[in-house]
Amino acid sequence: MAKLYYRYGAMGSSKTANAIMVEYNYHERGQKVLMVKPAMENRDGARTVMSRCGLSTECVYMEELPAMEIRDYDCVIVDEAQFLTKEQVQFLVHVVDDLNIPVIAYGLRADFQGNFFEGSQWLMAWADTIEEIKTICWCGKKAICNARVMNGRVVREGDQILLGGNSQYVSLCRKHWANGDLGNFKDLHLGD
Repeated sequence: MAKLYYRYGAMGSSKTANAIMVEYNYHERGQKVLMVKPAMENRDGARTVMSRCGLSTECVYMEELPAMEIRDYDCVIVDEAQFLTKEQVQFLVHVVDDLNIPVIAYGLRADFQGNFFEGSQWLMAWADTIEEIKTICWCGKKAICNARVMNGRVVREGDQILLGGNSQYVSLCRKHWANGDLGNFKDLHLGD
């Protein structure tokens, strides 16, 4: 029986690298995998999923998935799943429940203000299996929060979605996120 997996973690926890490695493992066993991302996620170019450590692979857009012949695949992997809509998550549930194809979705749990993204909210509600991918704060504790940084300071206001990577976000433990304490990151000129 297929399952819907949601693997979440703070920024920098190697979610995308993990997704690409899972794709590789399926291919190594002669199985077909469909790598997917939302069309709005274009930092690494069109139809490309790329990790911070340099791994990359081709993908299709989530918006194209309903028109595709998904039955030809053994697994669907979704990167940046926090950006999905409720309807798109419902479609992934359909892929699992009606087509019996496993879906492994990777994404953030919460935004820079500590609020759910639409996709992460519904994945947390409907996934069969929820797994955390861990990373650490500058202090060594587990990082669970994504801090948006501008001009060397943690910011608390702004649009929920501002695409960026290491230059605009840093993962912090809850205490340092709440205090806006960037620790040794303050010297890296984040968000300048």
